Amino acid sequence: MKISVVIPTFNRLSVLTRALDSAINQTIKPHEIIVIDDGSSDQTRNWIRNKFPEINYFYQKNMGVSTARNTGIDMAKGDWIAFLDSDDEWDKAKLELQSKAIHNNKDIPLSHTNEISIKNGVRINQKRGHQKFGGQIFNRCLKKCIISPSTVIIRKDIFNEIGLFDTSLPVCEDYDLWLRVTARYPVLLLEKELTIKYGGHSDQLSNIDSGIEKYHIISLEKLLLKNFIDPVFKKNAKETLLQKLEIYSSGLKKRSKVDDIAKFDKKIKFWNSYN
Repeated sequence: MKISVVIPTFNRLSVLTRALDSAINQTIKPHEIIVIDDGSSDQTRNWIRNKFPEINYFYQKNMGVSTARNTGIDMAKGDWIAFLDSDDEWDKAKLELQSKAIHNNKDIPLSHTNEISIKNGVRINQKRGHQKFGGQIFNRCLKKCIISPSTVIIRKDIFNEIGLFDTSLPVCEDYDLWLRVTARYPVLLLEKELTIKYGGHSDQLSNIDSGIEKYHIISLEKLLLKNFIDPVFKKNAKETLLQKLEIYSSGLKKRSKVDDIAKFDKKIKFWNSYN
C-alpha cells in the first residue's frame, strides 16, 4: 500500500511546519509528500526547498483549494491518497492505523477518523450534528459535511469513477465530493481522534462565505440530474434538496431579493415535480 500525502497551501507558512512535521514523523512513512502551493507570496517556495528538500513541491497560480487538491491527485504516484490541510496535523500513528484498518476492509475505498477541533487555541467540544460515522452514510451526509479532508485516506482509482473536486465551487467542495463517494460506497471510520483540526483563521473559506446552503443545493442538483445516485438514496436526496431550497428561499424573501426569489421558486416547482 503506497500512500501519497497531498497538502494544499496558500500563504500558510506560519503553520505549514506543523503539518509537514506530522506527515514526515508518521510511524509508517508515506510513499511521498506532495505540497501544492496555490500561489503563495510568503516565501513558502524557498522555505520548503531549503528546509524540506525531500518534499515533492509544486507551485501553481492561485486557483483555489479544489484545483490544488486535484493537481496533487494527478501528481500522486501512490495507490492511496491522504489529504492534509496545511493548518492541520496528524497523530503520529494515523497512517499506520488507517493502513491496518484498510487492509482488513479491502472493499472500502475511503477511511476517515475522529478529530480534535481547536479554534483560536481552545479545544472545541464536538457538536452532536457533526458526529462521525462509518458504513453506508450517504443519508447522513446530505444535510451537512461530516467528513473532514484531513482525516481521509482514499483509494486513488476511485476518482476515475466519481470525478475530482469540483473547481466551480468556492466552498463546500468536500461536501460535494463525499456525497459522490458515499452514494456509491460505504466508508470506514476509525473512532480514535487521529487528526487535529485548527480553526479560527480570518481567511478560512468556511468563514468567508455565509451561503453554504446555496452550494449544497448545487451539489444535490448535480447528483440528481446526472442520475449518479443509487435509486434507494434518490428519495432522501430529493427531500433534502427541497428542504434546503425552502430554507434558502425563505432567507431571500426576508432580504427582499426579488430576482433570486423568482429563480428559487421556479427551482422548488421543478423539483417537486421531478421523478
